[in-house]
Amino acid sequence: QVQLVESGGGLVQAGGSLRLSCAASGRTFTRSSMGWFRQAPGKEREMLAAIGWSGGSTYYRGSVKGRFTISRDNAKNTVFLQMNSLKPEDTAVYYCAASKFEFSSTSTEYNYWGQGTQVTVSS
Repeated sequence: QVQLVESGGGLVQAGGSLRLSCAASGRTFTRSSMGWFRQAPGKEREMLAAIGWSGGSTYYRGSVKGRFTISRDNAKNTVFLQMNSLKPEDTAVYYCAASKFEFSSTSTEYNYWGQGTQVTVSS
């Protein structure tokens, strides 16, 4: 079992940056692929990025590639999402999630979820 707590959300102007953190607890973190997702009002949840347990494998959704960077610190059981050049359409609740697989870019393979953190980008 993995417990996840996100932080770092907030209000930022378009073009600005935010860094989200996800603190994990549970014995399986270091062998878990970690992902970041978001859900905007009235829209389906979408997968943004994923990182394998060693950090050597990553996945990015096309719309965030080049602007967002996922990373992890296994010693601190934390995964990060650095978000640059933010746009109003990035406004959503952002979630981190853990998979039972060592690396996965498939959203349905993520089974453990945090409570989410709100990101609002003003124009």
